[in-house]
Amino acid sequence: MSTTKKELLITHLFDAPREIVFRAWTDPEKLKVWYAPDGCTIEYRHIEVSPGGSFHSCVHDPIYGDCWITGKYLEVSAPDKLVFTMVLSNELGNDVASADAGKPEDWPERLITTVTFEPIKQQTKVTIHQTVLEEEAKKTGAYQSWLKMFNKLSQLLIRSN
Repeated sequence: MSTTKKELLITHLFDAPREIVFRAWTDPEKLKVWYAPDGCTIEYRHIEVSPGGSFHSCVHDPIYGDCWITGKYLEVSAPDKLVFTMVLSNELGNDVASADAGKPEDWPERLITTVTFEPIKQQTKVTIHQTVLEEEAKKTGAYQSWLKMFNKLSQLLIRSN
């Protein structure tokens, strides 16, 4: 019997048109509102959401401490798709090993995150795929963090409409 390990894949239905949901993923001011789990905040040293653009961010977690990330936008196809890398870093933007960032040693040094936006009448189905094993994402809390952030995004979209 073979057991295939599956990568993180989450789908969520938002009560807002696709263009508005896509904008919430690409507007730095909107990202600051929702792109961190409950009880945490995010800051951006810089962010340029465009093909070849990059970001350097930090999620400030009062329990687990800071988590610095750098990344590059590989694809920005409004309002259909975003593809970006995520690399654990330090405050200066230098890459760090997974263990040094508080992740398991086998955590990928570089994740690729693909987000698709599919219109369904007046709603938007968002599918996120990350190149990390779902099992590992659940162990570290990354999977649960996405669910919490999607709840925050839902609230933002309700307030925006």
